[in-house]
Amino acid sequence: MNYLIAGLGNIGGEYSATRHNMGFMALDSLAEQSNAVFSTQRYGDIASFRLKGHNVTLLKPSTYMNLSGKAVSYWMKELNIPMENLLVVLDDLALDFGSLRMRKKGSDGGHNGLKNIDYCLESDEYARIRLGIGNGFAAGGQIDFVLSRLTEEEMKMLPELHKRTANAIKSFVLEGVDKAMNRCNAKSNQLESPFQSSSSQ
Repeated sequence: MNYLIAGLGNIGGEYSATRHNMGFMALDSLAEQSNAVFSTQRYGDIASFRLKGHNVTLLKPSTYMNLSGKAVSYWMKELNIPMENLLVVLDDLALDFGSLRMRKKGSDGGHNGLKNIDYCLESDEYARIRLGIGNGFAAGGQIDFVLSRLTEEEMKMLPELHKRTANAIKSFVLEGVDKAMNRCNAKSNQLESPFQSSSSQ
């Protein structure tokens, strides 16, 4: 089976380590863990690896956040990815920093990346992992907040968050979205690898 994991963010050094690039950072960590190397291709950077017989492709769109759907729809067609095998990883203001939630479908929640994916796919019925960035900003300060860099304390929390995100992604591929949701939403702060006793997968 072929799977597409799209991490959302903005390209360019000025956006590096900003809250809006949580999707990019999570995929960078997973690629490093999986010995996969990103290469620049049409509409984004692509890396791929095999996971117990499945082909997993990681996508970091180069279209900027507001046009993320252009890259996602292109690579879904290019790789013949069914909607149920798409997983989008993104930042979420509604969740505390360091928290993680998976959903099998849903509204864009005001997130411009999801909004454009919905538009391009003509559907919101695809899985997504929301990574909390908190909402520590005054009224009218949302844009500056999401485009600001993580604090030193937040940076220290990333390795554990990336570990849990990687386990959630692998669970999605190996066990399906329902079991993956049960794992990461029930105890999101203690999400462990689903593969220690899953030799039959």
